[in-house]
Amino acid sequence: MRRVVCSFVVALSTVSAGCGVPSFLITPVSSSTTLQERVVQRGKGLSPDKIAIIEVEGMLMNVRAGGFLQPQENKVSLFTQQMRAAARDPSVKAVVLRVNSPGGTVTASDTMYETVRNFRRVTRKPVIASTQEVAASGGYYVACAADEIVAHPTSVVGSIGVLFQTMEFQGALGKLGVRAESIKSGPLKDMGSPFKALRENEREVMQEMVDEYFERFVAVVTTHRPVKEPHPTQPLPEDYGGVYSGRVFSGERAVQLGLADRTGRLEDAIKLAKQKGKAPNAKVILYRRPYGYAGSIYAESQTPRPRANVLQLELPESRAFLPSGFYYLWEP
Repeated sequence: MRRVVCSFVVALSTVSAGCGVPSFLITPVSSSTTLQERVVQRGKGLSPDKIAIIEVEGMLMNVRAGGFLQPQENKVSLFTQQMRAAARDPSVKAVVLRVNSPGGTVTASDTMYETVRNFRRVTRKPVIASTQEVAASGGYYVACAADEIVAHPTSVVGSIGVLFQTMEFQGALGKLGVRAESIKSGPLKDMGSPFKALRENEREVMQEMVDEYFERFVAVVTTHRPVKEPHPTQPLPEDYGGVYSGRVFSGERAVQLGLADRTGRLEDAIKLAKQKGKAPNAKVILYRRPYGYAGSIYAESQTPRPRANVLQLELPESRAFLPSGFYYLWEP
């Protein structure tokens, strides 16, 4: 028997008498983790083939995340599960990656990239990446594993590069009379700690790792994309503004530079997937959790965030609170 959990939406109601009374709306939803297949575009015939849309959306991290009083989801886990479902279903003839992401951690991006590569190698099914608002850094990294990239002309594409994300509180703590101290086994054990400034030798070690991950990113791009620019030399000049500078481009410019194959909307990517999958009459499906919404090919992957008439109650994916680490991430 399915378990049932309650999702709470908190609303603040105000009355003309001047006394506000909190109210709670309780909606039972299934807590099943089983994926459900939703048809978002009908096919032709009695038993048409399928084109599966799979999302690469939001911050790519191998952790459970979600809004306030919302279902929690691990995006890497969900992506892997969806790709596995598409691989196991013989009626799925092609996959469209709907990419709308500024990137995420190096490891999460690489894991999803390798999942797509393995899917193509094992199933021989074509994969088309369709860029939406943003396909930057780690999001673009994953898209590179597709057979073709269809970029919306106004998409933000690129940001090939690496960030080491950390914060430093040493000065602020000192003003409060607080001092942090580490008892460590080696001189570099606490490098990158937010409780102390980076020493020069620590900065050099971090830069070496950033350069290593950057070379990995460049190798992925040059392996899959006909980029019309030579391999960058390290260190990059300060006035360099090319493909590997970390900057972003419009979808139209990305096609000119070889970062994408053609411009088009999601519908064009689906049409291309049908052609490559030899399934002109295929229906289009999405994989959803029971609590998810799937009303169209552009459907969100998460339930709507709770809102109130006065106070917006949500805990969005905030880059300000990202843990220290290495990121393929566009930060405008």
